Amino acid sequence: MSTIELTKDNFDEIVNENAFVLIDFWAAWCGPCRSFGPVYEAAAERHPDLAFAKVDTEDQQELAAAFEIQSIPTLAIIRDQTLIFAEPGALPEAALEDVIGQARALDMDEVRKSAQDQPSEGAGEG
Repeated sequence: MSTIELTKDNFDEIVNENAFVLIDFWAAWCGPCRSFGPVYEAAAERHPDLAFAKVDTEDQQELAAAFEIQSIPTLAIIRDQTLIFAEPGALPEAALEDVIGQARALDMDEVRKSAQDQPSEGAGEG
């Protein structure tokens, strides 16, 4: 499966239809993004059961802002409509595989319970 171009228009559909979505926030002018691209594409080929999406931060500034992207490339992982990972930096292949493995191993019931137990950050902010 190749990567999906994620936009503000298809974001909800992609996240709701896929239990596990990896998102690469990138831009064409970004050298580290260009070097991470083939690593990300290769991982998409190795994990056809997962949704691999890319967000061009130049075209999708609203989506990048919603994720508070400060640095690119940034990898985000959403499982069961819950953001479980967001980290800037171009990962080497082994590190990307490790992150995917850890994300697969997470007990999402525990993650949701933990999220419910946390006081909401930024309460009262827009």
